[in-house]
Amino acid sequence: MPAIHFEQFLAEAVVADREPGLGLRRDELYGLYTSWCLLHQAELQPPAALWDALHNAGINPDSNNLSMTGPAAADYIVASAPDLV
Repeated sequence: MPAIHFEQFLAEAVVADREPGLGLRRDELYGLYTSWCLLHQAELQPPAALWDALHNAGINPDSNNLSMTGPAAADYIVASAPDLV
């Protein structure tokens, strides 16, 4: 399951549209992944499994060109925003 699971996450939640090295940081990637899992009711895998999946996809989690997209991005941004009340 995890290989397809991570492929689906990458297809639905990230887009390669930034300059190389200016993409999402590890904490942002894992936060986005967490939001994606919650929205899909998918079993959350540990960070190391995500890093391995990214490496297998040719993505360096420390230097990439990814940005967020889709419903998981919106969920992550709202969940990460400070309480403005």
